[in-house]
Amino acid sequence: MSETTHSTYARWFRDSTPYISAHRGKIFVVLLGGEALAHENLINIVHDLTLLHVLGVHLVLVHGARPQIDTAIPGARFHTHAGVRRRITEPGVMTDIVGTCAQQRARLEAAFSTGLPSSPLHNTDVKLVSGNLLLARPIGVLDGVDHQLTGQVRRVHTEAIRTYLQNGSIVLLSPIGYSPSGETFNLAAEEVAERVAVALRAEKLIIFDEAPFLTDEEGRRLSSLTPSQLDVDTLPQATTRGHARALLRAVREGVSSGQLVGYTEDGALLAELFTADGVGTQVVEQDMRTIRQATTEDVGDIVELIRPLEEAGTLVKRSRNVLEQEIHHFLVAELDGFVIGCCAIYPAGEHAELACVAVHPSHRAGAIGRRLLVSAEQLAIERGFTQLFVLTTQARDWFVEQGFKAGDIAELPAPRQELYNYQRNSQILIKKITPHSSDTTS
Repeated sequence: MSETTHSTYARWFRDSTPYISAHRGKIFVVLLGGEALAHENLINIVHDLTLLHVLGVHLVLVHGARPQIDTAIPGARFHTHAGVRRRITEPGVMTDIVGTCAQQRARLEAAFSTGLPSSPLHNTDVKLVSGNLLLARPIGVLDGVDHQLTGQVRRVHTEAIRTYLQNGSIVLLSPIGYSPSGETFNLAAEEVAERVAVALRAEKLIIFDEAPFLTDEEGRRLSSLTPSQLDVDTLPQATTRGHARALLRAVREGVSSGQLVGYTEDGALLAELFTADGVGTQVVEQDMRTIRQATTEDVGDIVELIRPLEEAGTLVKRSRNVLEQEIHHFLVAELDGFVIGCCAIYPAGEHAELACVAVHPSHRAGAIGRRLLVSAEQLAIERGFTQLFVLTTQARDWFVEQGFKAGDIAELPAPRQELYNYQRNSQILIKKITPHSSDTTS
């Protein structure tokens, strides 16, 4: 590897370490629909799931078989109710459906038997367990249409699943359920994944979709959404709508987060789970990006965040002791419990100084810096200041884009004029702030 490649790898590994720790011991329910099973990237997804298993994640894998069943049973009847399209499962085709699902399950079992090729973990023994772990009931008659052996989940055998997980197995579930009377029902895979995630109180429901992520009206990736922000009916593909609906319901019923990830891109799952901004779309009950007052517990994170900028001469060096004494002046930006940005507001006579603005390299292309600035302006306004100034050596253009204008030393408060470091020759930028100007949220 070149030096650049080494440093890039080291940085990625350091950044991913907190996520490795946070995910260990948690239950992830993962849906691989029939479309994902048919894609050439499936083997890479299996290897990434194996890696999660090795890292201590408890995996429940739900597979689909919709396109495979369509091929095996042409001419099936469907019915749409409340925006959901379901197959009407006649008794005569149930054997074919069970057989098709069994083929897909066997294909996954074979794929997981390879461990992690071309790695020291190639001999990893990955155990998959299946069984009658879903109790089902018929959908019944909807809009006057009898759906016959099309069913829905009635109960999940959670204790048995938890026992398998604790024993080091991956649980593999097919979209087939059984009634106490011995009937077999055809289930929708996304509904199975949703109900299992809720029943297990899973940390995540992860759904692989043809779409790599959800987008806004202008086609930009939506990294994170709350259920109230997710308009399922506007999504272009029926499959994606079904997947998004499952994520929405699961999160509303207590699953910590839902992730939609593309199945066509190698490594998308790992990038979604082990980088701060991910590559897919996350559905959470509350926006995980927060700007808040810093506490002494944040000092270590701030030190690590600003150190590279101090070494490059972009920021004035601050000792840990100084940070601890001045922490009440700081705001931090937090994502998934990790500090990814900071800034400080210092009173300077009748004005306020914005200082120590820093954003993690992985987020400098996003809106974190702008959100920190908006929050800092609001805090300055609440404290009675009407003007904000900043001294910078390398970020002039960015501050100008945020509404700052060039100033000179004479415009600084007298105490700050006396402390101006002529050797650094920092540029002085000033912005008048009002309640209206701070209302430009990103």
